[in-house]
Amino acid sequence: MRTDPFTDTFMFLIGQQGDQQALGVFGWFLVALFWALLIGSALIAARNWRADPEQRTAAHVWTWIARTMMGAMWFQGALWKLPLPESAGFLFWTTQISENAAFAFHRALAAQVVLPLLPLFQGVSFLAEMSFAASLMLGFAVRLSSLLAIGFVLQLWLGLYHVDYEWPWLFWFMVFTLASFIVHRAGYSLGLDALLRREKRLEPRWSRLHALAS
Repeated sequence: MRTDPFTDTFMFLIGQQGDQQALGVFGWFLVALFWALLIGSALIAARNWRADPEQRTAAHVWTWIARTMMGAMWFQGALWKLPLPESAGFLFWTTQISENAAFAFHRALAAQVVLPLLPLFQGVSFLAEMSFAASLMLGFAVRLSSLLAIGFVLQLWLGLYHVDYEWPWLFWFMVFTLASFIVHRAGYSLGLDALLRREKRLEPRWSRLHALAS
């Protein structure tokens, strides 16, 4: 049950929210992982700040904060897809898609394909959202992960379109934010993308792939 934003944030950071406690020991692993990503994000930002004077602007700092917060959102959103292989939360929302998607083919896909293979799709969904979280928080391959995340969000927008208590515009605010990360190459704002490009740590073939993804 929610209390207030400050208490809820603190409880999440120390692993005391219900979704975390329900996972037992594995919940503490996820708390450690989140802190590792958060600290990693700060250390990468600090390294960029020291090494590159062009990074020392309000625009770069704001982009880093927005990117990190969006990554944190994906991380927390992935938790209700646990425990694997099947969680009540993922079953509930997939059922909602099978009944409330905007188009009949989408409803049929959820009912006839996703629900019968729920453990598979739940695992893929969990890993996808965690990869979005890590990418955005660390600032690595941000354009690619943001593009994939947009596809993920659009699927939810259409899938939950007829759910009365969902606000369709909410999904578009997420799309707009992720699209801005693509346009402005948010990984180059105090992120790992900027560090790798500047220090040229990748081999030429990987450097070309990284340039496309970042």
